[in-house]
Amino acid sequence: MNEIRMVDLSTQYKKMKSEIDSAIHNVLDSTAFIKGPEVKKFEEELATYLNVKHVIGCANGTDALQIAMMALNLKPGDEVITASFTYVATAEAIALLKLTPVLVDVYPNTFTIDVEAVEKAITPKTKAIVPVHLFGQAADMEPLMNLAKKHNLFIIEDVAQAIGCDYTFSNGKKVKTGTIGDIGCTSFFPSKNLGCYGDGGALFTNDDTLAEKIKMIANHGQSVQYYHDEIGVNSRLDSIQAAILRIKLKQLDAYAEARNHAAAYYDSAFVKHLNITIPARFSKSNHVFHQYTLKIEGASRDELRNYLQSKNIPAMIYYPVPLHMQKAYSNNRYKPGDFPVTEQLCKSVISLPMHTELNEEQLNIITQSVLSFFNK
Repeated sequence: MNEIRMVDLSTQYKKMKSEIDSAIHNVLDSTAFIKGPEVKKFEEELATYLNVKHVIGCANGTDALQIAMMALNLKPGDEVITASFTYVATAEAIALLKLTPVLVDVYPNTFTIDVEAVEKAITPKTKAIVPVHLFGQAADMEPLMNLAKKHNLFIIEDVAQAIGCDYTFSNGKKVKTGTIGDIGCTSFFPSKNLGCYGDGGALFTNDDTLAEKIKMIANHGQSVQYYHDEIGVNSRLDSIQAAILRIKLKQLDAYAEARNHAAAYYDSAFVKHLNITIPARFSKSNHVFHQYTLKIEGASRDELRNYLQSKNIPAMIYYPVPLHMQKAYSNNRYKPGDFPVTEQLCKSVISLPMHTELNEEQLNIITQSVLSFFNK
């Protein structure tokens, strides 16, 4: 049996080794390493997959968020609302531009941003909302879009953990996450559902004017070389990563199916256990399971993690400290207890191995090990 890993990129790579290696060598032979044809083709293919007008590659997901806020002309002091239960990059990009991160709580079942909490946090200084599609499932976008329209706010979707996920509106229309708000942002970090073999990211938009501005900002603020119309950054998706992503994009839906197969196996093992709450499924969204995250009640989450590690089974805690209690983001605005759901999740969640290469032998070992912890 293969070693159990949180993400098994090695086995995944071996299954497509010849195709990946050939694509890389083609780029090496072409020497078109930056802004080459592979980047353009990938952007076009991803745009077709997402049914969005524009995809613009960049260097990583954090850059994508920063570029999005720059493109929307957000200014120092403007407030941007996001969730306290997420990876730091979401708030980091806000703070880097001297904007004010305004953190709110999340729903206890889906872990995504609480729409009522967002509405209560809106002030005259609020300019944007950044919902995070967490762990592979969509935030509730329809009421967020209604809020944005009512208060004239921008929406920047952080879809780094849920690319390929569908959100269903009340009229039955299905739309890919990342294409609903003004701009969608994603990461192609290797462990993502659509991951490259280095760093990479992209922005999505249906707005032609915004797309041109994003392209300029990501390329030193220039649309014509040496003529700089915007203050920009240097953030590019390189051709080797784009070539790899073109191959993996063709497998993205199959990857989601494999992840859902593993999730269903976990569900069946844990669904009736009194100490374990399995991941909720949001009725307006499918789930592409970037992570499979349990809530542990009446037992120590940390002891469970240590027990699994003693059996060579990795498990991760996303996230042990809420953003509002992180030293870098702590201020007089927040205090412990302000976001009870987030704070409880940080004490109780644990993520099990989740990737495309999990087999039934591995899944059986993982589930039986979790169950044996509660019976020891």
